[in-house]
Amino acid sequence: MKRVFITGITGQDGSYLAELLLEFGYEVWGGVRRTSSPNFRNIRHIEDRVKLIPFDLTDSGSITRAIKESKPNEVYNLAAQSFVKVSWDQPVHTADVTGLGTLRVLEAIREIDPSIKFYQASSSEMFGNSPPPQSETTLFKPRSPYACAKVFAHQTTINYRESYDMFACCGILFNHESSRRGVEFVTQKIVQGAVNIKLGKQQKLLLGNLNAKRDWGFAKDYVNAMWRMLQVSKPDDYVIATGVTHTVAEFCEKAFGVLALDWKKCVEVDASFIRPAEVNELCGDASKAKKCLEWCPEVDFDQLVEMMVHSALENNETR
Repeated sequence: MKRVFITGITGQDGSYLAELLLEFGYEVWGGVRRTSSPNFRNIRHIEDRVKLIPFDLTDSGSITRAIKESKPNEVYNLAAQSFVKVSWDQPVHTADVTGLGTLRVLEAIREIDPSIKFYQASSSEMFGNSPPPQSETTLFKPRSPYACAKVFAHQTTINYRESYDMFACCGILFNHESSRRGVEFVTQKIVQGAVNIKLGKQQKLLLGNLNAKRDWGFAKDYVNAMWRMLQVSKPDDYVIATGVTHTVAEFCEKAFGVLALDWKKCVEVDASFIRPAEVNELCGDASKAKKCLEWCPEVDFDQLVEMMVHSALENNETR
């Protein structure tokens, strides 16, 4: 039986990946950061089937202990300070967790067992304002402390692969969402706002740049691509995306439309939510993943938004 260790197992991607690997017969271990109020909501339904270990990307000791205890064949590094807006307020913390955290995991693997396969969660934010569509060869032009930290982690992973002959892959995932997405992210903020307005719990939804274009896919589709990267014969890096973009305004239109609401009457722009350096358009070219991994997304934009809205509405009504 294969063993896997997932950092960030309680997050959106970590929970979907854990589900997938349990289906494939893996023994699943996950790293959980100690907090006064741990949030296991995303893995509550599988908590009795996974093994959880105290883990912190800023603490090399906890990383070493976790890898030694779990003895994994594969490690998926999904944990990070992943909220772009927070990275402007906490740039040093973001660099430590998102950037140096990856280096700490790679060093632990190199010292304990360099045959362990490693997956690094890279981000489309690394491309910044490089012209779309963005592929594996597109120049990185990061526009936030988060994106800069991700570039460091990405390049460090490549360096370890080339320097120590480690099986280390980077998945450059474009925006991927689901009902498990944190409420601080714009897609979930839109969905929750629309539902709250529909139920009379909220009057207006305040957002930042409505013209930003993003390539949105379904998180469950994307974790399948992560797994495929570690099953091929040679480690490499892959863009994972739908190749279709929509503006934040279009996301609003679809989400509010599912609830028969006119989004223009409900949404207002608040300048405080606009980033110091905006990323105008991210659109991924996943041709390499489609060819080499035989991967393609199954859920389209309309289906994704409808799923998120219906889930949010159901959760509100059952509270």
